Amino acid sequence: MQEYLDLVNHVIENGIEKENRTGTNTLMCFGYHYKVDLNKGFPLLTTKKVFFNSVIHELLWYLSGETHIRNLRKHTKIWDAWTSEDKDWNIGKMYGYQWVNWEKYSKDPKTNEYRLEYINQIQSVIDLIKKNPNSRRMVVTAWNPSVLDEIALPSCHAFFIFNVTNGKLNCHLTQRSGDIALGIPFNLACYATLTHMIANETGLEVGEFSHYINDAHVYVNHIDGLKEQLNREPLKLPELKIKEKPFWDLTFEDFELVNYQHHPIIKFPVAV
Repeated sequence: MQEYLDLVNHVIENGIEKENRTGTNTLMCFGYHYKVDLNKGFPLLTTKKVFFNSVIHELLWYLSGETHIRNLRKHTKIWDAWTSEDKDWNIGKMYGYQWVNWEKYSKDPKTNEYRLEYINQIQSVIDLIKKNPNSRRMVVTAWNPSVLDEIALPSCHAFFIFNVTNGKLNCHLTQRSGDIALGIPFNLACYATLTHMIANETGLEVGEFSHYINDAHVYVNHIDGLKEQLNREPLKLPELKIKEKPFWDLTFEDFELVNYQHHPIIKFPVAV
């Protein structure tokens, strides 16, 4: 898809080289934004193969709220670099936990004691879309300052907002940091899928996916592979089909990617 290739080209052409915690320098640009129309096809890159199965497994892992990757590892090893067997594969209260188990302490008016409660932000958004689709408060945040020193990686895709316009569900993702070669293709496909899922649950059509990346970067050892993608002609986008089931009942088998045509895989090293 051209929107992704425009992002790649912009950062390679205009990026400033910077050092970072990984030891591998990046070319980075501050504040890049793009949109894709989800009605024009499912936005899975065609200029290289992206592993759709891994996208779905990762999204369902987020929605499970698990603080470890023991179950995710049965299907994909994409999070292995950030933890280990010695740590029992724990990553802490990251993305999914914050999505569905945001912690809140409430005071009991009778006993004056505080009790721990949990907020399912995803369900709250679904409820709000159904009750008040004109709301401007359909926000889910994964950025929780109180756990930053306890988790494997501070959330890159920090928060997202839904919007309903003319019967269509739009999603905007704000990302503090984006690895363009490896992370962004997964983020794009993940949130597009989530938008489809919530649209189905709320009886809406899908609209646009809007994506802002605060630190949009290309690792210097990814440049050649990305230039290869720039030389490839984008192919027709595939279609995503999801079974008509309640949102929380959906499983991996309920997702089908139809007519995915793609160029060969390009391997990129992971910077940790």
